[in-house]
Amino acid sequence: MTTTISQGNPASNAGLHGILFMVSAMSLAPFMDGTAKYLSAFISPVEVSLGRFLCQALVVLVIAVVMGRSISSLIKEITRMQLVRGACLAICSIFFFSSLKYMPLADAIAIFFVQPMILTMLSAIILKEKVGVRRWSAVFIGMIGALIIIRPGSSALGLPSLLPLAAATCFAFYLVLTRKLSGKASLLGIQLATGVAGVLTLTPLVIISSLLGFEAAAWTTPALPHLPLFLLMGVISFASHGCIVLAFDRAPASVLAPLSYTEIISATAVGYVLFGDVPDMFVWLGVALIAGGGVYIAHRERTATRRQMASEQLVETSPKRHY
Repeated sequence: MTTTISQGNPASNAGLHGILFMVSAMSLAPFMDGTAKYLSAFISPVEVSLGRFLCQALVVLVIAVVMGRSISSLIKEITRMQLVRGACLAICSIFFFSSLKYMPLADAIAIFFVQPMILTMLSAIILKEKVGVRRWSAVFIGMIGALIIIRPGSSALGLPSLLPLAAATCFAFYLVLTRKLSGKASLLGIQLATGVAGVLTLTPLVIISSLLGFEAAAWTTPALPHLPLFLLMGVISFASHGCIVLAFDRAPASVLAPLSYTEIISATAVGYVLFGDVPDMFVWLGVALIAGGGVYIAHRERTATRRQMASEQLVETSPKRHY
């Protein structure tokens, strides 16, 4: 990882900060997921997702006013690509929150852990980051781990286990777009665009489902005690995804991808404390394989970074000839 770069190097500090931001984001996210799982027992996952993005946008607007930013300047930062990025996260939210309605939080996140593997593939295809044969092997091992958790053909998790897999794919695209948009908008602008995109994506779905009587996504008026929980999700979403944006401003996607595994720590704690969920041995075996693949990817990145540093230092210290 980039933490191996010398401390005096600005690139080293940026890489370290990126890693710390990513770990912080992954530690915060399960608290939002636990809140969503609780709310999904009373209202549809789509409405829960809509409330999350609406509150996230409101949090951004409040912070902007406090910081003296004009709302019009933030709106000007919203681009088509920003909206596409936010729509990816909104769709991811639907899939993942829906999975929480049917399966334990830790199990859903364990399957969701294939996201770093998918991100590594997309980093090679879309971002043109170099991915060698050994890292492709690590991706393959991670996918085997996912199959062990899902156990196709068994009744352990069933079809709902495909929901976090779909969420992981959407989230990987979200991270790729985050990387491509790095440095092109302010943090508040990006966050507002995400909230607006989520509202624009999910509101029509809720309206149409309500008119057609499709209960899985239809509107249900939330109980008064549940409203603060939506605000809590908005705050956590702003904080965690803000950390993700800051992380991708400072480090490559292939370096940050394996750090997503830190999420299992807080996810297991939240799932156990709030819902009494404990992952079985197959889940832990799958997580071990997925995490092992991710750690190996991180190791390869660390080795590549060291070689690049050595090459750059050799060029800087070599005597220059004058002709």
